[in-house]
Order: sequence, then C-alpha cells, then structure tokens
Amino acid sequence: MQYKIQNGVVELSGEPILKQINFEINDNSKIAVVGRNGCGKTTLLKLISGEHKIVKLDSDQNSFVAVSGRPNIGFLSQMTFEDDNRTLLEEVRSAYKDILELKQAVAVAQEKMSLTNDEDDIKEYTNLLDTFTNLGGFYFEREYEAAIKKFGFSDIEKQRKLYEFSGGQRTKIAFLKLLLSKPDILLLDEPTNHLDIEATLWLEEYLKSYKKAFVVVSHDRMFLDNVVNTVYEIENGKTHKYVGNYTRFAELKKERRAQQLKEYEAQQNERERLENLVDRFRYKATKAAMAQSKIKELERMEIVEAPEYEDLKTFRADFTPLDIGVKDVLSVKDLKIGYDRVLSSVSLEMKRGDKVGIIGGNGLGKSTFIKTLVGEVSALGGEFKFGPRVQIGYFDQQMAQYSSYDTVLDDFLKEYPALTPFEARCALGAFLFTGEEVFKTVDMLSGGERVRLALCKIFKKRPNFLILDEPTNHMDIASKEALEEMLQNFEGTLLFVSHDRYFIKQVSNSLLSFGEGDVSFYKYGYGEYLEKQKTVKPVTVANEEKPREKKAYTTPLKEKARKEKAIKKCEEKIENLEKELASIEEELLKEENLSDYIKLSELNTRQAELQESLMLAMDEWEGLFD
Repeated sequence: MQYKIQNGVVELSGEPILKQINFEINDNSKIAVVGRNGCGKTTLLKLISGEHKIVKLDSDQNSFVAVSGRPNIGFLSQMTFEDDNRTLLEEVRSAYKDILELKQAVAVAQEKMSLTNDEDDIKEYTNLLDTFTNLGGFYFEREYEAAIKKFGFSDIEKQRKLYEFSGGQRTKIAFLKLLLSKPDILLLDEPTNHLDIEATLWLEEYLKSYKKAFVVVSHDRMFLDNVVNTVYEIENGKTHKYVGNYTRFAELKKERRAQQLKEYEAQQNERERLENLVDRFRYKATKAAMAQSKIKELERMEIVEAPEYEDLKTFRADFTPLDIGVKDVLSVKDLKIGYDRVLSSVSLEMKRGDKVGIIGGNGLGKSTFIKTLVGEVSALGGEFKFGPRVQIGYFDQQMAQYSSYDTVLDDFLKEYPALTPFEARCALGAFLFTGEEVFKTVDMLSGGERVRLALCKIFKKRPNFLILDEPTNHMDIASKEALEEMLQNFEGTLLFVSHDRYFIKQVSNSLLSFGEGDVSFYKYGYGEYLEKQKTVKPVTVANEEKPREKKAYTTPLKEKARKEKAIKKCEEKIENLEKELASIEEELLKEENLSDYIKLSELNTRQAELQESLMLAMDEWEGLFD
C-alpha cells in the first residue's frame, strides 16, 4: 500500500491554505503532522481522507495524489452510528465484524471436523484457525474490554443505548470504534485532547503495536515522542519531512535551519566577491576574459535560498507577584470533595514556591478539588486554609468557552477600568493581541485565543498563587513552551491540573495523583511517579516441554503403535496449551491487570507464544494422519 501527494495545493474559499504538499504514507508508517495553529494540519488530514481535493496548477509543475492498493482510510469526522438503539458494547464489537464471522466459521468447522475426522475438514479447520489467530481472534475481546474501561466507560454504561449518551461521550465511542476497526490508514486529529493520562497511555501502547499506518496531528510532545518515527512539519504552506520522533525533529529542524543559513550567507559573500570582480574588470581589455568567466560562474551557481520565515511569535508575561506572600500557602486536611457523594479525600501542605501538578483519570475529582479550593463547590468534609496575604489567580477550562460581544480591548478594560487604552493595549500585545486584533469581539476568538485573553487578565493582577485547571488545552506547541517558561520562572506558588505529561514534567516539582478512591502525593514529582508505576511482579510461565527424539520403527505393528502414542501425546499437548491459553486470557481480564501495562505486555507476549505453539501442535497432529 502507498499513498502519495506531490506538490499538492489546497484552496478554501479561493485562498491557498496548503501551497506545496509532498507527503507519503506506506505500510506501517507512523507519522506526526506538526505546525502552528492555523497552518493547515487538519486540512491535510481532510485531503488524505478525500474531503478536500488538490487544485490544478497553472505551472508546469507535476501535481497529483497517487494511491495504490485500495487502502481503507479511517477518519473520525466520517464515523457515524448506523443504529442509535445499539448498546455501547454492540457498537464497539461491530468494529470486529470480520473476526466475529470468522469465529463462528471456526466453531462450525471444528464441530464438523470432530464428527467426520476427514482430512479436508481438518485442513479447512486449520486454515480458518490460522486466519483467526493472525487477525487477533484470541485476544480481541480482551482488547475492546480494556479499551472501553480505559476510555472511562463503566460496565453498566456498556449496556446503555447509544442515544442515551451525551455528544462528547458519543464522540469518544466513535473514536474508540475507529481505533478498533484498524483501517489501513488511521487519521487522528488531536486524539489526546480530552483523554486522561490512563487513556492516553492505553492509546500509546495501542498505536505502538498498530500493524498498519497512522497519521496523527497532536500538540502532545511526549505522546509524539512515544509513538511516531516520522514527522512532517507544515510551515508557510509547505511540508518538510524529518525522520525520528518529535524530539529528534526539533533537533534536526534547528540543525537544518542553521546549516541552510550558513550556506546562504557563505554563498551571498561569494556572489558579492564575484560581482565586485566583474564590476571592477569587465571594461578592461586585459581582464575582460577573466570577468566573463566570473559572470558564467555566477550564472552556473545553484542558488541557496535563505531560510524561510519561521513563525516564532508567542505570548509572554515576565511578572513578579505584587506580594511574595508568607511561607505557609495552603493547608488541606482530609478534605472530602464531590457533589452528591465523596469522590476523594485530599491532604496537602503547600509552601511558598511549590509547584504541584495534579493528574488522574476523568471523574476522580481533580477539577472538583480545584473548584472546592476557590469556593465554586462546597466541601463534603475536612478542612482547608490559605495562608495570610495569599492572592489567587484562577483559570478554569470554561474560560476557553467564555462568550461576549465586547471587543477584546473593551473586555479587558472592564476588568481593569483604571487603565488607559494605551496601557491595556500594551498588556494585550504581550499576549499577541496587536493591531486590529484588539477590535475583534470575544465571540470571534478561537479557543486558544480565549485562553490567552484569560491568562492575560490573570497575570495582570500579579497574584502570588496560581491555580490553573487544564491551561494548555487549545494551545499549540510553541504556546505550551512559552507558558512552561513563564511558570518555571514564576516566583510564587503554583497548583495546576493537566493531562499533558510533558508539561507536567517540565513545570511541576511535586505531584498529586488521583486514583480510584485514593489520592497519592509524590514529593519528587513526575519522575518518582513513573518509578512507582514500574514496580510490578514478573509473570512466571512454565517451561514448554521439549519434544523427545523420534525413534525409528521397522515393523508395521510397531509403526501403528508409535503413531497412536504420538497422536495421544500430541492431543495431550494441545489440551495443555489450550488450558494455559485460557488461564492467560483470564489473567488479561482481571481488574488489577487492566491498568498494569508492563504485566499486560508480558501476558500478551506469553499469549502469542502459546498461540504459535498451539498452531505448531495442530500442524503436528494433522501430519500424523497423513
């Protein structure tokens, strides 16, 4: 399979969004598409999916989209539910239509084989079982059960009808089905945006072992580092290809630009030297030939272009708190948080300068804890107390949905009426609201722009305690890096919720992890948290019995006895392998193992070994009837 775009141009409303796209997908491609917000990443995915077409070029440049092998392309925007009366479980299982049909065929063939003992029936059963195994037939049920759990759906919700779910939940179900349907080319647009860390980790492991091609647009740098081996950057409407993960891409891009600039400057100096020689000697008879040779040298020179403009614009806020505050900032003791029931109980002590990140699964109380601290939700028990002179700057996810018909400038001045328009524009300019941008209404802003406006208002107050709930949602990578730097240099205290592991690792020095009914504190941050997650017991498996050497029999009677004994031994071996496989499958479905990725990996490895051994044993058993 191959999908290739050469010199692709895409226009929307007559305006070119993508100007020169060169892009290639092959079997097993693991590709990331990166670039600033608005550069055309989603447009490229829609071009690949067939929603957009390339435009015909007026130039002689060859432009085309070439596809070989008739690949099945999966894109979330094209996913629909055929029947809203299906349950969640039925909808997810429908992604395995081929395996389910094959499973039924294997059962029928097995029954037929056991009744007839016919050679053709045995071969048919073996061939079907082989195909079933290769398609993942022995583990597909465990796969979707784990996926449903990791995506935050309970056993009760598995039996709910699709029409009973909210729009956001329906999107997650459609996304889950898309993943499990395993298209030849899987297109993912910001897949981790609304997934918690557990679901993101599951998705990482799934994509690592994905046997077909995928193209992912994401601002999650750690996710990209863990799953891709090729990066295409869209810059100024053009694609640039880099081999490696995101970290390697960043290094190679820096090296490429530095080398290109060096070569460009060297060539410009050489051209200037040659042109000076030509200007100096072209009208002197004794030097005319030399001048002509330099002119030809200039004409033959292959031009090195200057590095293209790189959009490095981002917001900034180098501020210090108005009041640095006292040493003891926050004390939380057995704080019971929740609405109609207790989600978690939290105890925490924060000192001046602490930067505590909060992680955990959806629905476990992370945002509820934050809202309780700022007074938006009442505590169900316990207590918390802020230190004297604490000045809070609070950001929550709803600020990205804030709606207003006011202009950006007027909206900001409502918050700070004592400022002059010039002072307000200076403050807004630091967050990229410059020129005519300040006269946009708030309703016209993108999610990322609304986040910037909210942060601008918060930082203008110069608080000494920042409480932030998912501040990086809607941000591109450059903006995340800018916020990281600001928070790293912040002299006050910070408490924040985030699903972005890279952001957490860069900013926090301690970690609060919300689990099922418990909250753990990691004094040394994300590194300590990762180490604790790695502590698992190794899976022990029995050594596979080695086959004994075959003995030679010379008489028909001895040969018959040997054959019957070999058949019996082979059948016992098959039975033992099937029992061990069943045991492994039970382990895979155990509640405590579903979130233990190291153990799951070891169990999956052993399962694959047993399946291969079972197939060899079946082949051996079949051969004994020849």
